Amino acid sequence: MDKIVSLSRRRGFVFQSSEIYGGQGGCWDYGPLGVQLKNNIKQAWWQSIIQERDDVVGVDSSILMNPRVWEASGHVTGFSDPMCDCLKCKMRWRPEDFEGTVCPSCGGELTAPRQFNLMFKTFMGPVEDTAAVVYLRPETAQGIFVNFENVLNTTRKKLPFGIAQIGKSFRNEITTGNFIFRSREFEQMELEYFVKPGTDEYWHDHWLQTRLDWYASLGMNPANLRLRAHCDSELAHYAKACSDIQYLFPMGWSELEGIANRCDFDLKQHSEHSGKKLEYFDEETKEHITPYVIEPSAGVDRSVLAFLIDAYTEEPDKDEIRSVLKLHPRLAPFKAAVLPLSKKEPLANLSKEVYASLRKAWMVTYDDAQSIGRRYRRQDEIGTPYCITVDFDSLNDNQVTIRERDSMTQVRIPIAEIKAYLFPRLKGELK
Repeated sequence: MDKIVSLSRRRGFVFQSSEIYGGQGGCWDYGPLGVQLKNNIKQAWWQSIIQERDDVVGVDSSILMNPRVWEASGHVTGFSDPMCDCLKCKMRWRPEDFEGTVCPSCGGELTAPRQFNLMFKTFMGPVEDTAAVVYLRPETAQGIFVNFENVLNTTRKKLPFGIAQIGKSFRNEITTGNFIFRSREFEQMELEYFVKPGTDEYWHDHWLQTRLDWYASLGMNPANLRLRAHCDSELAHYAKACSDIQYLFPMGWSELEGIANRCDFDLKQHSEHSGKKLEYFDEETKEHITPYVIEPSAGVDRSVLAFLIDAYTEEPDKDEIRSVLKLHPRLAPFKAAVLPLSKKEPLANLSKEVYASLRKAWMVTYDDAQSIGRRYRRQDEIGTPYCITVDFDSLNDNQVTIRERDSMTQVRIPIAEIKAYLFPRLKGELK
């Protein structure tokens, strides 16, 4: 983990939030490379969940919602964690974060566990009184449920169908840590998949396998992934079943994504509290149905961390150790780097023409500083799949040398064929 944190800071993936003021605990900023990696993960999820399916549509709901939403969902009264306070250093801990009866930080006496609500509370409007209380959403799911009828009426989807969104959520986590694994401001990729009661177990199994396959399809080592079903005592009160996709992080097996069978709890709760029936009319049976819901819920930030960890490789190269991020080409921040052997004209001019042509199709970078070997190492460490070297022979034969990151093999091709060469490889279809 220390190497990933160092790489992230040094190369511009992730920075501590408000770093010049000493930072803000549990909050992180994504740098130039990090935001590109994060966006690529979100785009890959969106393509898999919505673009390539006929039965799922997307929404983008508001972060600030009517507080009655959170009363109906149970978050106001039930969204809490047990915490223990240290009477000496005043640190606060989850019971699972320590062993024994003393503070793991200072050895002081701990209080008995107490419940702390994890929602951030704020005020809407000019007057800070109880009538103006609103919450920063702790999950994106409720924004989907309250829009169930709107989406159903405007899309006329038939069961089974899903509504998906990507968005920020906020939880007042008392104990954050393990870099971006657990933070107070984070991003979720959530799908609420509505099904007929009685078919829910089939669709739960379907989404368990579908989501597990998605991580592997983007290059994650299957040996570092596993499914863990929740036992009855772990299940949320509304859940019929739930399984986590776990990843083998440096701190051990931990949740990457949860896939829950939420039954009909959410739609019924919002129907009861709003007075609006949230039902589906089945044309075949002429019945009004409250659908069951299967919910795959993935953390964007945890996905970023897992893909970084999984891709990070150190391997011998002559007398040195080569650090490589073997990211899938679809996720790599830059798809290619253009490396001219000289900063001078006319070679620089030709190199910039190649660069300008490629950046219309992909995110690419231009690097003309230091030796070609040092530039290769820089691009390897940030995960760039292909380096395109423009040399002095290029001025005569209109060809360039393309080097592949993982194998370090090189081929020489005409400049006019670069896009055709890269296109299937950047999609992961060819090496």
